[in-house]
Amino acid sequence: MYNRFQLAKKFLHYYLTASNGKGHGIHSPFVFDFITNVLNDKKNYECYYSIEKLRKELLHDKRIITVEDFGAGSSVIPLNKRVIKDIAASSPKPKKFAQLLFRIAYYYKPETIVELGTSFGITASYLACANKTSEIFTLEGSKNIATIAQGNFKKPGLQNVKLIQGNFDDTLPDLLLQIKKINLAFVDGNHRKPPTLKYFQRFLKKFTGQSIFIFDDIHWSAEMEEAWKEIQQHPAVTLSIDLFFIGLVFFKKDFKAKQHFVIRF
Repeated sequence: MYNRFQLAKKFLHYYLTASNGKGHGIHSPFVFDFITNVLNDKKNYECYYSIEKLRKELLHDKRIITVEDFGAGSSVIPLNKRVIKDIAASSPKPKKFAQLLFRIAYYYKPETIVELGTSFGITASYLACANKTSEIFTLEGSKNIATIAQGNFKKPGLQNVKLIQGNFDDTLPDLLLQIKKINLAFVDGNHRKPPTLKYFQRFLKKFTGQSIFIFDDIHWSAEMEEAWKEIQQHPAVTLSIDLFFIGLVFFKKDFKAKQHFVIRF
């Protein structure tokens, strides 16, 4: 992965060169609509408070758990014995991006959502609250983390989340056999190029013209940047949006030419 200096340098370049996030100069009606109604939606939705209260509780939880890490590992906490509050400080998506995922699900109303990398369930809770009629399937490798997430889903009484615990290589193929389509996918579980591309290829078997695939930490390392570029260039992808920490791809067939946007957020 890139060190802090390298990442800061890349972020500065992104910030200075990206579109300003206000929609000015954006010639795509779809992207302008995304910026206006999703990216810049400043409303405080009811579930924001309860989920962030849950995050706060996790940030004060001093219990130690054993964690199985099937991904690229944690640069912040490399040990298998970890304190819950330390995981909560580095693993779940920050409020800014978790609430953006909520707004994406709220605005586009995807029926079937797949998340790779549950962590403590913060993001899945946001996705579940966004649309109570959606089905959310969230996959987590670590048994102890999955147990905590399962308890967290019960606190706000979420009924539309199904947590599947185990190695993604074992659990994802079985899930894909059970579902007909993926309207929204969020990949946040293995920050390496080969697995990321493998998940993308598997998801492609279930995508529709209205699907949205979101990839976390696309600039986390050189190989993740390579994976992101390959995903952007795939013939099925007609539009991509780079928000630096996450990347979104769309498959709308009515776009005449492939478009790529880098937007400040």
